[in-house]
Amino acid sequence: MITVRELSGLRELVREARSSGKSIGFVPTMGALHVGHLALVARARAECEFVVVSIFVNPLQFGPAEDFQRYPRRSEEDTQLLQKAGVDLLYMPDAATFYRQDFSTGIEVAGISEGGEGTMRPGHFRGVATVVAKLFLQVSPDVAYFGRKDLQQVAVVRRMIRDLDFPIRLVVADTVREPDGLAMSSRNVYLSPSERKRAASLPRALFAARDRVAQGERDAASLEQGTRTELEEAGLAVDYVEVVDATTMQRLPRVEPRAALTAAVRLGKTRLIDNVLLLQE
Repeated sequence: MITVRELSGLRELVREARSSGKSIGFVPTMGALHVGHLALVARARAECEFVVVSIFVNPLQFGPAEDFQRYPRRSEEDTQLLQKAGVDLLYMPDAATFYRQDFSTGIEVAGISEGGEGTMRPGHFRGVATVVAKLFLQVSPDVAYFGRKDLQQVAVVRRMIRDLDFPIRLVVADTVREPDGLAMSSRNVYLSPSERKRAASLPRALFAARDRVAQGERDAASLEQGTRTELEEAGLAVDYVEVVDATTMQRLPRVEPRAALTAAVRLGKTRLIDNVLLLQE
């Protein structure tokens, strides 16, 4: 595995791979890698001949009161994990060079970025769309790999790819979970032992709602209220619980194909998000 920090080095190596006829798979990350990230890497490795992973904690997607400074950074451990996973190229740009001092361009994906995380974290998806577009232009992958845990992020990236004609195929992998159901997340390390135990209430409530749908429930408001009540009774502070179309992120009055139940909760200083698709695909 080759590690580069400069854009010129990245482009030279990608150009060499492409000139050799290799397909290029790309997994963008913010580091602090876990099994979920490595599952994306493994899929890229199985499907593409040249695998690029980026590690970049993107300041544009953090609000003023969010955890940018304390976001876990473990570059040495991450590098070792990616080496073992068979990654060809690790790209770790520096924020000072990635965004010039007078950087002033941003990408807005309207509609789909509103509601849910967009409401709770103003400007977040502008930062996400901007960094992903910039990375897509730098890496020029054939395929990009994202996880379904960040459902709205996936929807934003999918729409951006479509609207801006990026010649990239998007692969969305299922959420990887701990044995108790908690979705893998770099922020899980913030949880105290007691908070970690209570955090499992989030997937349990979502799975319970999915079971209600399997038994015939279709009213979105009933599912949302039942899930909210279960989360609050478990001691979690609820930011939102919403039944949405997983492609457009529009709120739904009733469960229909592509419906997903999304939720965000807080435990102490830690914020967790999760979702489930409510009908079998």
